[in-house]
Amino acid sequence: MSATIYHNPKCSKSRETLGLLEEHGIKPTIIEYLKSPPSAEKLKEILAQLEIAPRDLMRKKESVYAENKLGNPALSDEELIDFMVQHPILIERPIVLANGKAVIGRPPAQVLEILS
Repeated sequence: MSATIYHNPKCSKSRETLGLLEEHGIKPTIIEYLKSPPSAEKLKEILAQLEIAPRDLMRKKESVYAENKLGNPALSDEELIDFMVQHPILIERPIVLANGKAVIGRPPAQVLEILS
């Protein structure tokens, strides 16, 4: 099975999720999204697979969220996606893609839902 993880090695949940995948014999493609952020198009694909809105993928406790007033409901989905591309620290982590599905590994065990 092929899988991809949008990973931040400094994040304990991301490390736990990667370990869980490896325990299940899966060697995912690892994308360190802070170094190689997804494009706006890729983020749209991920959001569609997650079946969530852009704001639901954002880390609201990050300072860049408050500084840019990203809680403003007048901001469009396109604007929020552009902010995530420009500031990938805003993207919730880890995200695992497998079997045409996606899940946020919070808690890490959630990734097991898309592995079968």
